[in-house]
Amino acid sequence: MKLTVLNDVALIKGGAEARVAATPDTVAGYVKAGHDVTVVKDAGAKADFADKLYTDAGAKIAATNTAGVKTADLVLSITGGNEKLVVGMKKGAGITGVMSATDNPKFAEACAKAGVTAFALDYIPRISRAQSMDVLSSQSNLAGYRSVVEAGGIYGRAFPMMMTAAGTIAPAKCFIMGVGVAGLQAIATARRLGAVTTATDVRPATKEQVASLGAKFIAVENEEFKAAETAGGYAKQMSAEYQALQADLTASHIAKQDIVITTALIPGRAAPILVTKAMLDTMKPGSVLVDLAVERGGNVEGAKPGEIVTTKNGVHIVGHLNWPSRMASDASNMFARNIKNFLPLVTADDGAYSPDWEDEIIKGCALTKDGAVVHERLTS
Repeated sequence: MKLTVLNDVALIKGGAEARVAATPDTVAGYVKAGHDVTVVKDAGAKADFADKLYTDAGAKIAATNTAGVKTADLVLSITGGNEKLVVGMKKGAGITGVMSATDNPKFAEACAKAGVTAFALDYIPRISRAQSMDVLSSQSNLAGYRSVVEAGGIYGRAFPMMMTAAGTIAPAKCFIMGVGVAGLQAIATARRLGAVTTATDVRPATKEQVASLGAKFIAVENEEFKAAETAGGYAKQMSAEYQALQADLTASHIAKQDIVITTALIPGRAAPILVTKAMLDTMKPGSVLVDLAVERGGNVEGAKPGEIVTTKNGVHIVGHLNWPSRMASDASNMFARNIKNFLPLVTADDGAYSPDWEDEIIKGCALTKDGAVVHERLTS
């Protein structure tokens, strides 16, 4: 198989992407397996993987993305490329990446028109067999960790209780809103740093997970709460009545917090507003809110994508984008391993490119096939 590793940095304006879809270690494995690997120049530079590390692993270097994809059977990417790029790919080839297809349906249409199969790694089914391929989880894990570290830097005070000859420093109070992969890692990190940590989520199963990490669970636990999880493990859209009750509880709790991390996302919908301006007005000067959902509209009223906003009462709202990219080397390592685990599903016994169309993972993540858009999220 001919594999090409894109320079995703060059695809994104403003340098907002620093990750790479294959590391020298995974490339060495591909070469050992008999694949022909091409890496686009400087693809891993921002993740501290120089071109020489790739050539030492057995890869060739292409001057540009356009040149690199011309003869590729499968293109490995973080973002999935763009419409202009897939036009230059050969018919029947495949491309992987986090494609956010419902936000950009024209990309899938361009792939179909070019006869390219688009594998949206963000659509890989949440099943046990696919856990090792789950890029959303691997990247969210790092985002949750980094959000707390970043908040600590902006906060300007200590996290743990410190008893000194000069007096006692009270521990920081940290509140995590949304207990998915990012939220759980944020809880664990806040606890490791010594903060008094609380968390909330609408899914009942998360209560035990929060307790297992040594944090306190905060939620309105009524009948609606008990049925607030989909079969796929995601949060359901809650009623207006429940949202009002939860908002009242949150408002009284958030006024006492030093750091708040929001992570709440609902598939296919804009991120729900969890922290209103009225709540912000009750918070102490110097408090920090990190909105990990800002790219989907945000959980915090007043959050701005790519900016740190400071309110009139001195509360800092952090709206950084692409959190995993802020830890590009580790994020690339994890993403690359996810793709390495996905690769057997598109590889024949003799090593040739051949997607297994009977496999539920391939069916779940393929946006296009044989010149047509086939994914149900884009055709229904």
